[in-house]
Amino acid sequence: MSDRNELSPKSATAANERPVAPAIDVFEDAGGITLLADMPGVSRDNLDVRLDGETLTVEGRLDLDLPQDMRAVWAEVQVPKFRRVFTLSRELDASRIEANLKDGVLNLRVPKLAHAQPRRIEVRAA
Repeated sequence: MSDRNELSPKSATAANERPVAPAIDVFEDAGGITLLADMPGVSRDNLDVRLDGETLTVEGRLDLDLPQDMRAVWAEVQVPKFRRVFTLSRELDASRIEANLKDGVLNLRVPKLAHAQPRRIEVRAA
């Protein structure tokens, strides 16, 4: 799996629309990989996880809800969009990806294909 931080032409139209790469931790075990992406303030409705061939894209948009008739004078959040792109290894089973979002953390589990997982060989006495 490799990480490709890239911007699409439509997301780069304005400087404040350029997405920021969320912090992502990647863990591998015998059964596959787990990605934990920090997506604070992103709701499930504003989260988009797509797979196109071997390319996994994670995008999320923050909703900054302001009270009616108010405008922000100062905002700590300058970039309301997250984006990260990965190329998945051929030994991963992209058809079985699971995604969960809880407390601003996206948990993606990508299992390995059966032939790529380690297995124990039974030894018989002759």
